[in-house]
Amino acid sequence: MTTLDFTPAPAAAPASRRILQHAIIEAKLLVRNGEQLLLALVIPVGVMIIGRIVGGPFGDLGSLVPSVLGLAVWSSAFTSVAIATGFERRYGVLERLAATPLGRPGLLAGKTLAVIMIVVGQLIVIFVVGLLLGWRPRFGPVPALAALVIMVLAIATFSCLALLLAGRLRAEATLGLANLIYLIFAAAGGLVIPIDGYPAALRPILPFLPTGALGEGLRAAAAGAPLWWPVLVLAGWLVISGIAARASFRWTS
Repeated sequence: MTTLDFTPAPAAAPASRRILQHAIIEAKLLVRNGEQLLLALVIPVGVMIIGRIVGGPFGDLGSLVPSVLGLAVWSSAFTSVAIATGFERRYGVLERLAATPLGRPGLLAGKTLAVIMIVVGQLIVIFVVGLLLGWRPRFGPVPALAALVIMVLAIATFSCLALLLAGRLRAEATLGLANLIYLIFAAAGGLVIPIDGYPAALRPILPFLPTGALGEGLRAAAAGAPLWWPVLVLAGWLVISGIAARASFRWTS
């Protein structure tokens, strides 16, 4: 006769499953938020359509679409992460999740994976809209690899900068400052407008900004002439911002 053992054996799910489920929840929350959806899709697509019509400082379609791809990365990896993290810290969400089996590393990994999910969705939409508008990129294996490396470094760098901002300020201050920084660097950080379109006095500075490196790197890759200096610039920013965020981030408000 077989004896059945009904002894409870509670245990946490595997770490990979915990991180994946948390990432899916984070991504759903971002998509359902009207302001975040505005930043993630409406503004980048609107900039691309308006730029296609207006032209001028935005450049031709060949540079406009990769610029908007960079804007999408900037909006999701910096602005959305900063605002969401600021309010999660204010309402005690972070400290409660950190006390679960997910843990602090799992929480950060889930947030990072959620940003990657959102960015992938953004890139698909923007890529398709760009093709419908007449954009014909000249991606080869090497330019595509350069663009991928640049975007991964940019996502990590912007996320660290977002945590640095959200981990020190009140939620309301984070909200206002994150939106202000988003607008300033989108317009004057070499992200949407090619660096050649700025005054001569600013051109030597813009390549050393993470937004300038991202914008120039994606534009060059889309033209089939990859640049590798943006990789070095973004890697340097990632190290600095990562160390600063780790040292100053506070889990409680």
